[in-house]
Amino acid sequence: MRGTTQEHLVPVGEEPNAIMIDQQHTTVSSTIVDIPRSGIREIMDVAQEVPGAILLSTGEPNFPTPPHVVDAAAAAARAGKTTYVANSGIPELREALAEKIRTRNGYGVTPRSIVVTNGGVEALFASFTALLDPGDGILLPDPGWPNFSMMARILRARIQPYPLAAANGFLPAVEDLERLCDEGTKVLLINSPSNPLGAVIDRERMRALAAFAERRGLWIISDECYDELDFEGGFVSAAAVADPERTVSIYTFSKTYAMTGWRVGYAAAPVRAAEQIAKLQEPIVSSVNTPAQYAALAALTGPQEVVATMRDAYRERRDEVCARLARAGIAASRPGGAFYVWVDVRASGMTSRQFTLDLLRTRAVALAPGSAFGAHGEGYARISLATEPTALYEGVDRLIAALRA
Repeated sequence: MRGTTQEHLVPVGEEPNAIMIDQQHTTVSSTIVDIPRSGIREIMDVAQEVPGAILLSTGEPNFPTPPHVVDAAAAAARAGKTTYVANSGIPELREALAEKIRTRNGYGVTPRSIVVTNGGVEALFASFTALLDPGDGILLPDPGWPNFSMMARILRARIQPYPLAAANGFLPAVEDLERLCDEGTKVLLINSPSNPLGAVIDRERMRALAAFAERRGLWIISDECYDELDFEGGFVSAAAVADPERTVSIYTFSKTYAMTGWRVGYAAAPVRAAEQIAKLQEPIVSSVNTPAQYAALAALTGPQEVVATMRDAYRERRDEVCARLARAGIAASRPGGAFYVWVDVRASGMTSRQFTLDLLRTRAVALAPGSAFGAHGEGYARISLATEPTALYEGVDRLIAALRA
């Protein structure tokens, strides 16, 4: 028992020759213990204790999954399509996804480059795992979705946060990336349309980011989970302009088709990376729920009017929320995509966490605190537009009243 001291040892059993167990070996992982819990989840937990709370804190579409998608899953289950399938996903879905990427995202891939995953979050985690070794640097947006940093910390990667500032339209600046990048940096993660900011990276800036990554020899992981929720037509996929041999793109059915609970996403990667991501499926999830994959296939190949209907609804809500905030003199982003409005709450005189907790307890409105998304999120809060309009607008009015008070 090298490296232990007597006070760390405890006897197991009553016998004179009882085995001595090192207590240090019975503790849980310090890596996981040290990862902060999501600030969004904290608000969600408190909201459960507030009767009638208006929930504007989570990215959960308020639309139902289209009926033909549900029917496809039921038909697959009744037909006995309930067995294990290939780690990468069923062939017909991967073929349809390759066609979707070609026609909607503007770049070419083969089915061999597609891996169907347990939601976009698992596509991200598997991609991180496939590309990063402990100590490798990864450039992450700040503010950015908190799960990015949680994943990197689990893998013991070195997080290099790059700022997304209001003065720059909440978009990545190459000069910031150049300043932060070093010899140990391996991956640049970009997210467009952005969660929590709703910012969309235009083609010119995307080309500049791609040139930076190529110059520095970096992989790009592009989180494009909101690719179909583009309000102004400015969205461009990273792989459409970047080196396809060093770009991994992440997508999901959750937001586009209101399928959050179905847990189907996918990664599009160069074959050499896709093979490693597929290998990781085995120890992580084996394969994605088979009926859910047939549901995803129906979503992709069936009527697409529901996508436009949801996008138009979010755009209408964005316009109304931004108009109300502007009339009240409250600074907020005007998102070009996704379904979030990033609002300045510094006038409250509180931290973003204090303000959101106070708003929830005193006015029964739940927002996500900006600090949950990184150090540069302090002083802001995120409003989710994925809420029934009457409740959304009432919640925004209560927010305005709180800031005025």
